[in-house]
Amino acid sequence: MSLAQPMDPEAIREMRQANQKMRDRDFAAQFNISEAQLVAAYLGEGVTQISADLDMVFPRLAALGEVMALTRNASCVIEKVGIYSDYRPGKHASMVLTREIDLRLFPRHFVTAFAVERSSDAGIRRSLQFFDAAGDAVHKIHLRAASNLDAWAALISDLALGEQEPLLEVTPRQPPEAAKADPQKAEQLRLEWAKMTDTHQFRQLTSKLKMNRLGAYRIAGAPLVRQLDTGAVDTLLHAIRDQGTEVMIFVGNPGCIQIHAGPVQNLRSMGPWQNILDPGFDLHLRLDHLAEVWAVNKPTQSGDAISVEAFDSAGQVIFQVFGRRDENRDHRPEWAEIVASLPSLTTSTSDQRPLRATEAAQ
Repeated sequence: MSLAQPMDPEAIREMRQANQKMRDRDFAAQFNISEAQLVAAYLGEGVTQISADLDMVFPRLAALGEVMALTRNASCVIEKVGIYSDYRPGKHASMVLTREIDLRLFPRHFVTAFAVERSSDAGIRRSLQFFDAAGDAVHKIHLRAASNLDAWAALISDLALGEQEPLLEVTPRQPPEAAKADPQKAEQLRLEWAKMTDTHQFRQLTSKLKMNRLGAYRIAGAPLVRQLDTGAVDTLLHAIRDQGTEVMIFVGNPGCIQIHAGPVQNLRSMGPWQNILDPGFDLHLRLDHLAEVWAVNKPTQSGDAISVEAFDSAGQVIFQVFGRRDENRDHRPEWAEIVASLPSLTTSTSDQRPLRATEAAQ
């Protein structure tokens, strides 16, 4: 997607007026602009550009009271209601850690931010929207009826940028990284994988071997990984609901990962979407985007951490599900039994999707 010549904001507003029922993301894609450029086109008309510095914005969010946190990628959206009451800054990664709102934030991807007020049939809708350098949404915060509007007004007043420029320039979107592995290092991968004591060591291991997550899964083999039929994801969600098993669901993009910890209560299918519609927690998943699904076992000091992880056709993580962990254990037998019961992909991994030469580490 080429974004070298930003579209005139007036032209964007005219096209938006003629396509009012489209969602922002869909409108931007159809007219070859970024979502951030669409929002910026309305600066001064209910939209204010604010600082995108997490350490300036996020400590003030608790004062807003109850809000809805939203994070998405092209295939999955997660929404949680709560309060941003425990922000922990970090140079490379920051966090919000509450029971309801649990986030991992990567500051370098927070490039542009807006406070947005829009009229609707239900009244004025208010949100904070954060975008990366390509103008793609990283994270959004939607105010609710109980939110503190005085804190909202103060945040905008204090963090508004001096220049409000509706003609927003963005950089070309970076292509996703394909699966990357070196089959000659498969045995080393397996040996070092089996020695892990913490799930966070996996990223260090794959980086050292010049692989990535999906590439490692494709060559690791049992008992470390098992490729599942893509239909296993829907089976999994129904099993979690029916058995009342508490899980951790991770949904994210390069700039933000959002986590739900708890049960799944209400499922509703709508076309290609499977939806979780629970009090304070919604998830919307495109089942038709599932290209590869893996059951993964990572050893830790407090038991095996077992996950089900779904990827799209470009090799990007759509979402991950773990049994709900606590400070004393990573392993939950009831979760392990659900995962063990899921159907494997009937075609072998090597036959189904071999690594091409361009995917192997050089």
